[in-house]
Amino acid sequence: MPEQNPVVVLVHGAFAESASWNGVVERLQTQSIDAVAVANPLRSVEGDAAYVRDVIAGLGRPVVLVAHSYGGFVATEAAANNDAVKSLVYVCAFAPDTGENAFDLSLKFPGSTLGDALNAYPVSTGGNELAIRADVFHQQFCADVPAETAALMAATQRPVTQAALTTGLPTDSPAWKTLPSWFVFSDQDLNIPVTLHRFLADRAGAKNVREIAGASHALSVSEPDAVTATIQEALNA
Repeated sequence: MPEQNPVVVLVHGAFAESASWNGVVERLQTQSIDAVAVANPLRSVEGDAAYVRDVIAGLGRPVVLVAHSYGGFVATEAAANNDAVKSLVYVCAFAPDTGENAFDLSLKFPGSTLGDALNAYPVSTGGNELAIRADVFHQQFCADVPAETAALMAATQRPVTQAALTTGLPTDSPAWKTLPSWFVFSDQDLNIPVTLHRFLADRAGAKNVREIAGASHALSVSEPDAVTATIQEALNA
């Protein structure tokens, strides 16, 4: 039986949604590459990862798993001991180790201004939910896109629970320790400092690293060509 071509599965992070991958999906489709942008629930690392594992299982094909921001936690957990996942691409994303959480990692090096940009409010299931304030969303999240685009992104952002950002990675087998990984990130990311991106890519032994000068955290929106090129490298490896 001939080997099946991988599907590219894209996992958005906090304060984004699946349409944030539109530019990347369009470029992949022009090359006849199948891609699926998952609606990440943003409720808990374990629960979000379980959902992504279900999506992967339903595809019934090998997968290149691509993650943005907090989605890196979800992808790292979902790909752990998962034979369907062949490689990982981290796009301005966390690549956590066992027990690490997004909040603590983001403060490992100076540079993140996300904390001051957030609104927090209680939810009926317990704890708080977090969203980026509309008045600072453009500067904080996507400073390199037009104001009209930023306004749409702010209005359609998916809030994340505080628990999702403060709970440590559950698996004792983070996927980047056994799977090949590629990293693409920006040097003007105000959510995850570039120093942390470099540290995580080095720790993971990344196959290749792209650092985009002047770009924001919303790299899949503002720099889809660079993101797509990195995905292509993972597909061709």
